[in-house]
This record gives sequence, structure tokens and C-alpha cells, in this order.
Amino acid sequence: MKEHQTLPKRILAINGSHHGVKGHTHAFLQTISKGVTAAGGEFEEVVLAGLKIQRCLGCGFCHTPDHALHCALEEKDDVAWVFNKMANADLIIFATPIQVFGISSLLKTLLDRLYSTSDVNRFRVTRSGLFFHDINERICSKPFVSLINCDNLDEEMPLNARHYFRQYARFMDAPLVGELIRNAGGIVLQKNDPEILLKFPKIADVFSAYEESGRELVSMGRIRRSTQQRANQEIIPVPFFGQLKRLSIFKHIMVEKAKRLLDFKVSEKG
Repeated sequence: MKEHQTLPKRILAINGSHHGVKGHTHAFLQTISKGVTAAGGEFEEVVLAGLKIQRCLGCGFCHTPDHALHCALEEKDDVAWVFNKMANADLIIFATPIQVFGISSLLKTLLDRLYSTSDVNRFRVTRSGLFFHDINERICSKPFVSLINCDNLDEEMPLNARHYFRQYARFMDAPLVGELIRNAGGIVLQKNDPEILLKFPKIADVFSAYEESGRELVSMGRIRRSTQQRANQEIIPVPFFGQLKRLSIFKHIMVEKAKRLLDFKVSEKG
């Protein structure tokens, strides 16, 4: 973010998890919120699972002369309320778990409704040189952070979601000021278990980086690359794990160990 621009004070997080406040996504956002408030910013989380978000009908009602930019559903659900929150925020965090290799259906359904906020009959060239229709910059062009989380360890798993947000940034003229991509979420969030922390000592640094991310968003308008690297680091205590997990033979070894661990847990319960 350029120095002459006002630094963000009002951070709006949109939680796209179907688990709402009981999910991993919420837990990561709560950690960021600590950093935001510590730096003097305001943090608000919109939990889509608790709202009524209907799918875009593709009916074209919002682009007729008598109803331009007014969705046929705007008085029947909470989407207009969410879009108003986005318009009044300084910076947005789009937060989602991975669902079938992409962003959650909840978040996608919300973003599909942006169709009603733009005049698709007027055309423009984006700052990145892409041909696109007119957009409502108050809603679509806010600087944003993508927060993507999953349990899977394979680096391929979040790629579609990561690409989606990068394309959103280019077409919407929205600065992407941070990418938080967290794998092994189920392990990471057991941070209060002393045994887990002993086995996975990097977890503490991951959460420290998430909190630092919140502070940096308020103080700098972006998350530093070094902070993102800490937040996104591998937590498995195996040397060169990031490189090893790309090898097919190593993946098979991991699967066998996971099976033995599961069998052990089942036998304990039995």
C-alpha cells in the first residue's frame, strides 16, 4: 500500500466456513483479530453460516432499465447487508476452508451475487490490462487478504483457491495484501495441548505470525512476506518436509503411518 494512502483501521473478515464459529476458519480469524485490536484497529467477523445467502438466479433482473443494480433477492436475504459491510470496511479478509479443491460454496455463493452490483453493459480495462465490465469499486476493489485452510498436507490442495483470489484481485482492481495458506489445520489448532506442542513446536510460531499479521494490516496495510512465510510454514518436524512430501514414495510412507496411528486409536477406544 502506498504511503500517501490512509492505513486501514476497519478490518472486515468474511468467514465462509459451514462450521461458522465452531470451525478452524473462525479460530484463525480470532487470532488475527487480537493483532488488529492490539494495533488500534477495529475487527469484525461476518459469519456466512449464520446468514441467509441465496444463490444468484442469473435472471438479469438487476440489469433491466427499471431495476438497474437492484437484485431480485435483495430484500429476501442478507447479501445486501454483507455488501454494505464490505463497502464500509477499509480492508477485507476472505476466509475459507478448502471444499472439493476450491473455496467454500458459501463464500462462492456470496461472491456470485456481486453480479448485481456492477453494470455489465459497460466495459473497461483493468489496471492489470484485463478486459472486464464495470464494477462497484466501493465493494469490489478493497484491499484484501485471502485466508485458506485445510487439513490436507499436499501443496496442490489449496492451489485452485489461491488462484481464484489472485484472479479476483486482477479483475476487480483489488490489491491482494496477504496470502495466509494453512495446511494441517486439525493439528495446528490443538495448540493448547502440551503433548501436541511438544511434538509440533512450530505451531506456537504459526499463531504468533497470525497475530502479527493483524498488527501489520493496521500498521502497514499489508502482511510482510516474512510474516506470511512464518504463518504458512510446514509444522511437521521432519527435515526438508516441504521437499519430501512431493515424492510419491514418501507420500505412501505417510499414508501407512497414518493408517497405523488410526488403528492404534481405534484399538485404544475398543
